[in-house]
Amino acid sequence: MDKSQEVKLSGLHFTSSPDREEIYRVGDHVEVLCDHEDNGGRIRDWLIGTVVQVDQKMVAVQFQDNVYLTDGWMVPDHVLWCPKTSPNIRKPVRRRRKIKPQGRAPRAVVSVEDDNED
Repeated sequence: MDKSQEVKLSGLHFTSSPDREEIYRVGDHVEVLCDHEDNGGRIRDWLIGTVVQVDQKMVAVQFQDNVYLTDGWMVPDHVLWCPKTSPNIRKPVRRRRKIKPQGRAPRAVVSVEDDNED
């Protein structure tokens, strides 16, 4: 190939360093606001899933439950893609667990001495 036929490639321009710290990583647990099944019915609520792929702008999250697109179609592979900056994806919110009351109060231990009348 001579110089007259060289192809001029455009340079890559980064708006930030390519080695920057990512918000989400593969394997992270996240919550996504989506349509999914709960107790036999469909609801729109936060559902916990696992990040399976991350690219420059999007995050792929896979769920254990059936998830649906906004137009009602079920997603066969249980994977939804979300923009990283979407308000519909977040780190899981820690919920306080209710402490179960114990059934009965603990009994005091009473030692009984033998009364031997010798």
